[in-house]
Amino acid sequence: MSNRLWRTAALMCAAVCLAVPVSAQQTLNFSLGYFAPNGYDSRVQGDVLVANRDFLIFDISDFGGAAVGGEWLVALGRYLEAGAGLQYTQQTVPSVYADFVDPNGTEIDQDTRLRRLPIDFTVRVLPFGQGTAVQPYVGGGLTVINWHYKEFGEFVDFDAGRRIIIGEFADDGTQVGAAVVGGVRFGVRGVTAGFEVRYHHADADLSSDFAGPRLDLGGWTYQGTAGFRF
Repeated sequence: MSNRLWRTAALMCAAVCLAVPVSAQQTLNFSLGYFAPNGYDSRVQGDVLVANRDFLIFDISDFGGAAVGGEWLVALGRYLEAGAGLQYTQQTVPSVYADFVDPNGTEIDQDTRLRRLPIDFTVRVLPFGQGTAVQPYVGGGLTVINWHYKEFGEFVDFDAGRRIIIGEFADDGTQVGAAVVGGVRFGVRGVTAGFEVRYHHADADLSSDFAGPRLDLGGWTYQGTAGFRF
């Protein structure tokens, strides 16, 4: 992560801390769910996965998988709440070339790995207020996504007479985007449980080593939550 983005994340976290009275109700949330990447038709123009599907066989939905996370929530009065948290997802997807095989007749196969670590800073509205047994909420804010993308295995070098090579190409970085969240939780005492849907909107530039110049980092996360209030 660049120094500028680290400073942005730190300033957002500090702003949340300074805005919260010491006596404000706080919750430490843990989440477990499923991340579904943006589909083929809704990805950013120039997306590398869309470009790869021109010559590789795989499904973009294969990059969906388990998402784990944690979040610190603080009450800003009766009907508002601020949060700072992170999630982690990683998936490795196998693929083969659609129109080419090895001279010995075997498939030309490679793997693609995508890791995402979104750090979200959000504000939520609770229509029923704090302290009720059922608490629906909706909100949004800033996400800072640290990402790593890698393609490794066998490649067809079209500039060298379709020679098959073994290689690895990787890129990484950090991208600022938007986060939207909505859900419902249950419980008024020390422990809460609930369900949440979260959407991230962000995309990043890739190096010239790849078939597409962009990487869409967005998608939906569907997750259960468990919280501990203090």
